[in-house]
Amino acid sequence: MQPEPEKKLGIMQPYFFPYPGYFQLLHAVDTLVFYDDVNFIKNGWINRNRLLLDGAPAYFTVPLANASSFQRIDQVRVSADGGWRRKLLEKMRHAYARAPHYTEVIRMVEGVVGSEPPSIGELARQSVQAVAQYLALPCRFVATSRAYGNDHLKGEERVIDICIREHAATYINVPGGRMLYEPRHFARQQVRLGFINPRLATYPQFSGAHVPALSIIDLLMFNDRQAARDLLRNYSVEFPPDRSLPDAGLIDVASRPE
Repeated sequence: MQPEPEKKLGIMQPYFFPYPGYFQLLHAVDTLVFYDDVNFIKNGWINRNRLLLDGAPAYFTVPLANASSFQRIDQVRVSADGGWRRKLLEKMRHAYARAPHYTEVIRMVEGVVGSEPPSIGELARQSVQAVAQYLALPCRFVATSRAYGNDHLKGEERVIDICIREHAATYINVPGGRMLYEPRHFARQQVRLGFINPRLATYPQFSGAHVPALSIIDLLMFNDRQAARDLLRNYSVEFPPDRSLPDAGLIDVASRPE
């Protein structure tokens, strides 16, 4: 079956309330695939992120039960001690109670942390999907642990196979993938390979210099839904040249009307 001409796909591990750049990728694609049946990475972003506390970055973390880098993300269990939920919400209250959009954002966060899924993979997926729903970002979500049945494949080969199964015409990756993926390998399957270039704009916080690259929660606390969507549109997508496909060059999303 031929790729759908306009269908754009992204693949990311599920992160717990990730930084705004994650949602810029989500904004750029039609389908986001959660890569949740690969090994868990300790001290990464799967179960933690940062917020603004007393003018400085501070981590918030979901405690896990005997997490190991030999376990898949979807198999790592959230700690059975539910006290962390109360502590996390209290930390956010202390950090953002005076923020202009605290009430609606904390309600969204409470819905996620109170859902009590068994695995960090599920909890992180729910956090991403909750933000997408809050911002009315139209995107379809799929988890590799529940689809495809191709976990015997690795790296670029698996990514291309997922693109084929999803009939995607374009695969958009984060900048770090430039060293991992070869455009001509995707072109053989009639898939265009692109890379997102985030431009994370500043926005007013409480006072002082802007503290960048915090969790999406920080951006939402200080911006209404429309302003948040406008900030997330501040990126471009670059398509490395490949002679087997027309060169689309650089697409600047921020310059386009929504």
